[in-house]
Amino acid sequence: MNSPQSVVTRSQESVLVTNKVLKNTYMLLALTLLFSAITAWISMYMVPSRGLALGASFIAMALIWFVLPRTAHSAVGLGVVFAITGLLGYSLGPILSYYMHTAQGTQIVMTALGGTGVIFLALSGYVLTTKKDFSFLGGFLVTGLLVILGAMLLNLFLNIPALSLALSAAVIMIMSGFILYDTSRIVRGGETNYIHATVSIYLSLYNIFTSLLHILGIFGDD
Repeated sequence: MNSPQSVVTRSQESVLVTNKVLKNTYMLLALTLLFSAITAWISMYMVPSRGLALGASFIAMALIWFVLPRTAHSAVGLGVVFAITGLLGYSLGPILSYYMHTAQGTQIVMTALGGTGVIFLALSGYVLTTKKDFSFLGGFLVTGLLVILGAMLLNLFLNIPALSLALSAAVIMIMSGFILYDTSRIVRGGETNYIHATVSIYLSLYNIFTSLLHILGIFGDD
Protein backbone atom coordinates (compact mmCIF):
# COMPACT_ATOMS: atom_id res chain seq x y z
CA MET A 1 0.00 0.00 0.00
CA ASN A 2 1.36 3.41 -0.98
CA SER A 3 2.17 5.77 1.86
CA PRO A 4 0.93 9.39 1.76
CA GLN A 5 4.53 10.55 1.48
CA SER A 6 5.20 8.46 -1.65
CA VAL A 7 1.99 9.74 -3.24
CA VAL A 8 3.02 13.35 -2.53
CA THR A 9 6.50 12.69 -3.93
CA ARG A 10 5.12 11.28 -7.17
CA SER A 11 2.72 14.21 -7.38
CA GLN A 12 5.59 16.68 -7.02
CA GLU A 13 7.61 14.83 -9.64
CA SER A 14 4.62 14.93 -11.99
CA VAL A 15 4.32 18.70 -11.54
CA LEU A 16 8.02 19.15 -12.22
CA VAL A 17 7.81 17.07 -15.39
CA THR A 18 4.76 19.01 -16.57
CA ASN A 19 6.43 22.36 -15.93
CA LYS A 20 9.54 21.20 -17.79
CA VAL A 21 7.52 20.09 -20.82
CA LEU A 22 5.60 23.37 -20.80
CA LYS A 23 8.77 25.45 -20.52
CA ASN A 24 10.57 23.51 -23.27
CA THR A 25 7.53 23.68 -25.53
CA TYR A 26 7.19 27.46 -25.30
CA MET A 27 10.93 27.97 -25.65
CA LEU A 28 11.13 25.78 -28.76
CA LEU A 29 7.94 27.34 -30.13
CA ALA A 30 9.43 30.84 -29.81
CA LEU A 31 12.63 29.75 -31.58
CA THR A 32 10.77 28.01 -34.40
CA LEU A 33 8.45 30.99 -34.90
CA LEU A 34 11.50 33.23 -35.19
CA PHE A 35 13.17 30.83 -37.62
CA SER A 36 9.96 30.56 -39.62
CA ALA A 37 9.75 34.37 -39.82
CA ILE A 38 13.33 34.50 -41.12
CA THR A 39 12.68 31.92 -43.85
CA ALA A 40 9.44 33.72 -44.78
CA TRP A 41 11.37 36.99 -45.10
CA ILE A 42 13.99 35.28 -47.29
CA SER A 43 11.24 33.77 -49.42
CA MET A 44 9.58 37.17 -49.86
CA TYR A 45 12.71 38.56 -51.45
CA MET A 46 13.54 35.44 -53.44
CA VAL A 47 9.95 35.36 -54.75
CA PRO A 48 9.77 31.60 -55.45
CA SER A 49 7.10 30.27 -57.78
CA ARG A 50 3.85 29.04 -56.29
CA GLY A 51 4.85 25.54 -57.29
CA LEU A 52 8.08 25.76 -55.32
CA ALA A 53 6.28 27.21 -52.29
CA LEU A 54 3.66 24.47 -52.50
CA GLY A 55 6.42 21.90 -52.76
CA ALA A 56 7.99 23.23 -49.56
CA SER A 57 4.64 22.72 -47.81
CA PHE A 58 4.36 19.15 -49.09
CA ILE A 59 7.89 18.34 -47.90
CA ALA A 60 7.06 19.79 -44.48
CA MET A 61 3.91 17.66 -44.28
CA ALA A 62 5.90 14.56 -45.29
CA LEU A 63 8.38 15.28 -42.49
CA ILE A 64 5.51 15.60 -40.01
CA TRP A 65 3.86 12.35 -41.04
CA PHE A 66 6.83 10.10 -41.75
CA VAL A 67 9.95 11.47 -40.06
CA LEU A 68 8.88 13.28 -36.90
CA PRO A 69 7.22 10.22 -35.26
CA ARG A 70 10.54 8.34 -35.52
CA THR A 71 12.75 11.18 -34.26
CA ALA A 72 10.62 13.05 -31.71
CA HIS A 73 12.31 11.28 -28.79
CA SER A 74 15.86 12.10 -29.88
CA ALA A 75 18.02 15.14 -30.54
CA VAL A 76 17.47 14.60 -34.27
CA GLY A 77 13.85 15.59 -33.69
CA LEU A 78 14.91 19.16 -32.97
CA GLY A 79 16.47 19.43 -36.41
CA VAL A 80 13.32 17.97 -37.95
CA VAL A 81 11.18 20.57 -36.16
CA PHE A 82 13.29 23.42 -37.50
CA ALA A 83 13.18 21.89 -40.98
CA ILE A 84 9.38 21.68 -40.82
CA THR A 85 8.84 25.21 -39.55
CA GLY A 86 11.48 26.64 -41.88
CA LEU A 87 9.84 25.05 -44.92
CA LEU A 88 6.38 26.24 -43.87
CA GLY A 89 7.76 29.72 -43.30
CA TYR A 90 9.34 29.63 -46.76
CA SER A 91 6.01 28.58 -48.27
CA LEU A 92 4.45 31.80 -46.92
CA GLY A 93 6.77 33.97 -48.98
CA PRO A 94 4.61 34.38 -52.12
CA ILE A 95 1.49 35.06 -50.03
CA LEU A 96 3.18 37.68 -47.88
CA SER A 97 4.85 39.24 -50.93
CA TYR A 98 1.45 39.57 -52.60
CA TYR A 99 -0.11 41.33 -49.64
CA MET A 100 2.88 43.57 -49.01
CA HIS A 101 2.58 44.94 -52.54
CA THR A 102 -1.04 46.02 -52.06
CA ALA A 103 -2.25 49.35 -50.71
CA GLN A 104 -3.16 47.97 -47.26
CA GLY A 105 -0.77 45.06 -47.32
CA THR A 106 1.41 46.01 -44.37
CA GLN A 107 -1.64 46.71 -42.22
CA ILE A 108 -3.26 43.39 -43.19
CA VAL A 109 -0.14 41.36 -42.43
CA MET A 110 0.52 43.10 -39.11
CA THR A 111 -3.14 42.80 -38.07
CA ALA A 112 -3.14 39.08 -38.89
CA LEU A 113 0.11 38.63 -36.98
CA GLY A 114 -1.20 40.56 -33.98
CA GLY A 115 -4.52 38.73 -34.06
CA THR A 116 -2.75 35.38 -34.07
CA GLY A 117 -0.68 36.42 -31.07
CA VAL A 118 -3.72 37.64 -29.14
CA ILE A 119 -5.64 34.42 -29.82
CA PHE A 120 -2.71 32.27 -28.68
CA LEU A 121 -1.99 34.28 -25.52
CA ALA A 122 -5.66 34.42 -24.55
CA LEU A 123 -6.35 30.72 -25.06
CA SER A 124 -3.14 29.37 -23.57
CA GLY A 125 -3.38 31.85 -20.69
CA TYR A 126 -6.92 30.66 -19.96
CA VAL A 127 -5.84 27.01 -19.81
CA LEU A 128 -2.78 27.76 -17.69
CA THR A 129 -4.88 29.80 -15.27
CA THR A 130 -7.88 27.51 -14.93
CA LYS A 131 -6.13 24.12 -15.52
CA LYS A 132 -9.39 23.08 -17.21
CA ASP A 133 -9.45 19.75 -19.04
CA PHE A 134 -10.22 20.16 -22.75
CA SER A 135 -9.47 16.57 -23.73
CA PHE A 136 -13.15 16.10 -24.59
CA LEU A 137 -12.62 18.33 -27.64
CA GLY A 138 -10.35 15.82 -29.39
CA GLY A 139 -12.97 13.93 -31.37
CA PHE A 140 -14.94 17.04 -32.30
CA LEU A 141 -11.82 18.84 -33.53
CA VAL A 142 -10.66 15.96 -35.72
CA THR A 143 -14.15 15.57 -37.21
CA GLY A 144 -14.43 19.30 -37.81
CA LEU A 145 -11.03 19.37 -39.47
CA LEU A 146 -11.97 16.55 -41.83
CA VAL A 147 -15.22 18.33 -42.76
CA ILE A 148 -13.33 21.55 -43.46
CA LEU A 149 -10.76 19.76 -45.63
CA GLY A 150 -13.56 18.14 -47.61
CA ALA A 151 -15.32 21.49 -48.08
CA MET A 152 -12.05 23.11 -49.19
CA LEU A 153 -11.53 20.45 -51.84
CA LEU A 154 -15.11 20.97 -53.03
CA ASN A 155 -14.64 24.72 -53.18
CA LEU A 156 -11.64 24.28 -55.48
CA PHE A 157 -14.20 23.39 -58.14
CA LEU A 158 -17.07 25.64 -57.00
CA ASN A 159 -14.91 28.71 -56.23
CA ILE A 160 -17.54 30.38 -54.03
CA PRO A 161 -16.06 33.43 -52.23
CA ALA A 162 -18.61 33.29 -49.40
CA LEU A 163 -17.81 29.63 -48.74
CA SER A 164 -14.09 30.42 -48.80
CA LEU A 165 -14.62 33.14 -46.18
CA ALA A 166 -16.71 30.81 -44.02
CA LEU A 167 -14.06 28.09 -44.23
CA SER A 168 -11.32 30.50 -43.12
CA ALA A 169 -13.43 31.47 -40.11
CA ALA A 170 -14.06 27.79 -39.37
CA VAL A 171 -10.32 27.04 -39.56
CA ILE A 172 -9.65 29.75 -36.96
CA MET A 173 -12.24 28.21 -34.64
CA ILE A 174 -10.94 24.66 -35.09
CA MET A 175 -7.30 25.67 -34.61
CA SER A 176 -8.23 27.69 -31.54
CA GLY A 177 -9.81 24.52 -30.20
CA PHE A 178 -6.59 22.63 -30.89
CA ILE A 179 -4.62 25.22 -28.90
CA LEU A 180 -6.95 24.65 -25.94
CA TYR A 181 -6.69 20.89 -26.39
CA ASP A 182 -2.90 20.75 -26.77
CA THR A 183 -2.18 23.16 -23.92
CA SER A 184 -4.58 21.28 -21.66
CA ARG A 185 -2.82 17.98 -22.44
CA ILE A 186 0.54 19.47 -21.48
CA VAL A 187 -0.78 21.02 -18.26
CA ARG A 188 -2.56 17.83 -17.20
CA GLY A 189 0.34 15.51 -18.08
CA GLY A 190 -1.21 13.94 -21.16
CA GLU A 191 1.57 15.21 -23.42
CA THR A 192 5.11 14.62 -22.23
CA ASN A 193 7.01 15.21 -25.48
CA TYR A 194 7.71 18.89 -26.06
CA ILE A 195 8.71 18.31 -29.69
CA HIS A 196 5.29 16.89 -30.53
CA ALA A 197 3.62 19.67 -28.56
CA THR A 198 5.63 22.38 -30.32
CA VAL A 199 4.79 21.16 -33.82
CA SER A 200 1.11 20.80 -32.97
CA ILE A 201 0.81 24.31 -31.55
CA TYR A 202 2.92 25.77 -34.37
CA LEU A 203 0.57 24.27 -36.99
CA SER A 204 -2.42 25.78 -35.21
CA LEU A 205 -0.79 29.22 -35.20
CA TYR A 206 0.27 28.85 -38.83
CA ASN A 207 -3.28 28.08 -39.94
CA ILE A 208 -4.80 30.82 -37.81
CA PHE A 209 -2.39 33.36 -39.32
CA THR A 210 -3.04 32.34 -42.94
CA SER A 211 -6.81 32.26 -42.36
CA LEU A 212 -6.76 35.73 -40.80
CA LEU A 213 -4.76 36.96 -43.80
CA HIS A 214 -7.43 35.57 -46.11
CA ILE A 215 -10.31 37.11 -44.18
CA LEU A 216 -8.64 40.51 -43.82
CA GLY A 217 -7.65 40.43 -47.50
CA ILE A 218 -11.26 39.84 -48.55
CA PHE A 219 -12.60 42.65 -46.37
CA GLY A 220 -9.76 44.87 -47.60
CA ASP A 221 -10.73 44.09 -51.21
CA ASP A 222 -7.28 42.58 -51.83
